[in-house]
Amino acid sequence: MTEELADLWLYLTEGVCGCCGPLRPRYKRLVDNIFPEDPKDGLVKSDMEKLTFYAVSAPEKLDRIGAYLAERLSRDVVRHRYGYVVIAMEALDQLLMACHSQSIKPFVESFLHMVAKLLESREPDLQVLGTNSFVKFANIEEDTPSYHRRYDFFVSQFSAMCHSTHEDPATRNRIRVAGIKGLQGVVRKTVNDELQAIIWEPQHMDKLIPSMLFNMQEAEDFDRTGHPSTPSGHEHDENPAALAESCFRELLGRAAYGNMNNAVRPVLVHLDNHRLWDPNEFAVSCFRIIMYSIQAQHSHHVIQQVLNHLDTHSKDTPRVRAGIVQVLLETVAIAAKGSVGPTVLEVFNTLLKHLRLSVDFELGEGSRRNSSTSVTSRSKENDERIVQNAIIQTIGFFGGNLPDYQRAEVMMFVMGKVPVYGTPCHTLDTVKIGDLGTKRIQAMLLSSLIMVTSGFKSKTMSAALPPPFLDPLFSISLMEDSELRQLVLEILHNIIDRHDNRAKLRGIRIIPNVAALKIKREKISKQDIGFMKKHGQQLYRHIYLGCKEEDNGHKNFELLFTALALITIELANEEVVVDLIRLSIALQDMALANEENMAMFIRCSIMALVAAYLNFLSQMIANPPFCQHVSKVLEMRNLEAPYLLPEHVFREKCSLPSTLDNEDNSLYFLTSEIAESLAGPGYNVDRLSVPYVPQVTDEDRLSRRKSLVDTISLQVDILSNNQPEKSQLAEEITFETLKKAIDTTGMEEQEKEKRRQVIEKFQKAPFEEIAAHCESKANMLHTRLAQIFELTIRPPPSPSGAVTITSGHAQYQSVPVYEMKFPDLCVY
Repeated sequence: MTEELADLWLYLTEGVCGCCGPLRPRYKRLVDNIFPEDPKDGLVKSDMEKLTFYAVSAPEKLDRIGAYLAERLSRDVVRHRYGYVVIAMEALDQLLMACHSQSIKPFVESFLHMVAKLLESREPDLQVLGTNSFVKFANIEEDTPSYHRRYDFFVSQFSAMCHSTHEDPATRNRIRVAGIKGLQGVVRKTVNDELQAIIWEPQHMDKLIPSMLFNMQEAEDFDRTGHPSTPSGHEHDENPAALAESCFRELLGRAAYGNMNNAVRPVLVHLDNHRLWDPNEFAVSCFRIIMYSIQAQHSHHVIQQVLNHLDTHSKDTPRVRAGIVQVLLETVAIAAKGSVGPTVLEVFNTLLKHLRLSVDFELGEGSRRNSSTSVTSRSKENDERIVQNAIIQTIGFFGGNLPDYQRAEVMMFVMGKVPVYGTPCHTLDTVKIGDLGTKRIQAMLLSSLIMVTSGFKSKTMSAALPPPFLDPLFSISLMEDSELRQLVLEILHNIIDRHDNRAKLRGIRIIPNVAALKIKREKISKQDIGFMKKHGQQLYRHIYLGCKEEDNGHKNFELLFTALALITIELANEEVVVDLIRLSIALQDMALANEENMAMFIRCSIMALVAAYLNFLSQMIANPPFCQHVSKVLEMRNLEAPYLLPEHVFREKCSLPSTLDNEDNSLYFLTSEIAESLAGPGYNVDRLSVPYVPQVTDEDRLSRRKSLVDTISLQVDILSNNQPEKSQLAEEITFETLKKAIDTTGMEEQEKEKRRQVIEKFQKAPFEEIAAHCESKANMLHTRLAQIFELTIRPPPSPSGAVTITSGHAQYQSVPVYEMKFPDLCVY
């Protein structure tokens, strides 16, 4: 009799002979035999082996075996016979491990139904038992995917277990560990199954992620650095925080390109709901874990999510915004080790926008308040400073860790956002915050540029200091603010110093032995020679003008000395050395003449700067006569005028003279002595006799300076406005003019003298003066040509006639074609 007939017969005779055991189906008898009389004896192993052999031999019976086991387990759960429940789950686990055929699908449904029954019970032991069985099932690799299986219930139930609030701490810990293990099993079972991609949808991620973060957050022994000391073995399995972090890392590591946003968004929501941005230690550690767990090419997704979150909290409290910015700092610090693509400029653009908003919140509200500010308002201003410092650190740290090719773009980008007076600034609206807010933003952006340029080493200066970067930077260096000028000089130091010599030059002083500093340098390249020919005068000009500012202090002159020394080390050939000497002598003459009524401290500081630099320069070029002349001047100053030396004038208590003695040449550096010492091959000594004069540019007007240049440009404008009309430019031809033109007496001597003057001028005059002269000649030539063309060129005759205005009416005078004269090339 077959199994089917036996089942049918049992069904028909159940009411008559329900106790007839031999008539029961074989699979039921095999299942019944694995249960002992006393559940303490455990699973009957011999009968379990028979059941397993039967299931493997007849896989079509698996669904019935599973259904019968589920029936018995449900009955035992209701009757609280937990010993038999444990035996049933053990049998199910062994059957799952032994059977891998396609017929196992219906059996899995029965198995999951039984696990769900255990998880729904309120007994912690049963919940842990069901979780352990599910984890074993999750580790089984199925041959074929499941089309209809869903794990929504298990995600919800395991997440609820992760938030267990059981009274007993040990039991609560067991339930939470079981819930985390269950979630880990769901992740492992679903992430590699393309048909189960639904697990990445928001309704599941909003349960998975917060459950893990909740346990990570409550751990007392969690290492805030983001690299927790994870226990090993059994301790790891019983530690909810370590287990939750492991599951969190595994989930993020399996996240694909399109799932990254769904995995990060619940983290941000959890931090918002639990107010974990202030303080933000846990938020920082979470994002460190995220950045170290995900694939490197997905980093920009995380950065983009944090940037968007910062935008949504733009009107939140300053400490919350500062916490988000600091998290962004940690995020970009890890991502900056590799390229993050187009996100780079977006990061800076967003940060600059929030920097402007922070300054607006601080100064905008401050201007609307009365002068008597309360304690609350002052604390809010301090909080805004925290936000601003965090933004600056983020900009600088991110830019400083980028590759050189991206760092150059970032430097240009940030420099383009610095508001400069007289130039349009499209991104940072400085109308609301006024001059004070504008200076604050300028100082902040320049501070971030210092961090960005730190360690930046470009092969050529033209690549590191292109005109779009150099021009606005120098415009800021002319502003009447000591702090801004210092920041500009520090940026220049970072860019020019390519051999890390700046630390050896720190502090303005008379260096007795420059060779002992062991300065590193290379031969100047052709590209840098070209850079100095093009932009050298611009550098000299800003150093010259920067020395005579009224608010200059000790640090300003220190930075100016370092700038001159770095230019000498990195960019100086023989021609540049001569220009630097001319600049130094011009500074000395400016301090002596004092045409602008500078303070005595500024005059003495300029003299000390010149002394320190010429001492350095003479030893750098290793010219003994030059060194001897400098040493002689320094000795005389040390004896008679110590206030002209940096070691004395920059002391706190230094007695300054009322006037400077202009007649004692032994105290000053003489051009004739220096020219005589440099006489020889390589140096164009004749140029030393030409006084240095700074170029005239528009930067003074752009930077709102009041200087001599404004007066010069004003005089030029007045003279140009007083020029005669074009009609008066044509000279009247008379008999006297013709007579003067014919008379050639003394013309040869005048021509010779003029040629001699021109040759001497082109030999001795500085390049910038020659260029200005040629430019003025060219402009005059173009003006004359334009006037001539206007007088001579007339429109060609037209057969249709020419328009003439007579008595206010337009009349057309026709020209016959046969009367028109054409060029010979047009006639054939």
